[in-house]
Amino acid sequence: MSAPPRFGRVFPASHPRRININALFGLALVAALTACLVHPAVAQDKKGDTELRTIHGSAVDKDDNPVTSSVIYLFNVRTQAVITRIADDSGNYRFSGLDPNVDYEVHAEHDDMTSATRTISSFDSRRDVEIVLKLSHKKPAH
Repeated sequence: MSAPPRFGRVFPASHPRRININALFGLALVAALTACLVHPAVAQDKKGDTELRTIHGSAVDKDDNPVTSSVIYLFNVRTQAVITRIADDSGNYRFSGLDPNVDYEVHAEHDDMTSATRTISSFDSRRDVEIVLKLSHKKPAH
C-alpha cells in the first residue's frame, strides 16, 4: 500500500480542481517581476519632474525699466549648448526643464548693450532661480 498524501487530497489529472503548481509559480514570478520593474520607473518619473530646474527673471536697463525683445542666452557649461529666449513685453524670460546637475551661464543682449554674465552652479540647490539681467555694458566691438 502507498502512503497517504502529505498535503491534503490529491485529485486526478483530469479533475477541474487540480492546479498545475509550475504554472501557478510562473504566474506569480511574472507578476512579481512586473511590479518590481514598473514601480521604480513610475517613481523615477515623478522624482525627475520635481527636481528639474527653472531659471527665469527679467531683462532691464540701467534705470530698471524692462527691455522688451532682449535676447537671453543660456549656456550649458557641460555640453556647451546655447539656448536663447526673447524677452516678452514686460522684459520677462524663462528657461524650464533644466538639469540641476549642470552649471549654466546666462546673459542678455539688446542692440549694442549687454548684461553681465551670471553663473548658476550645480551646487546651488534652488530649483527655481530668479535672475534680473541689467543691460548696462556696451557690447565689445568685433
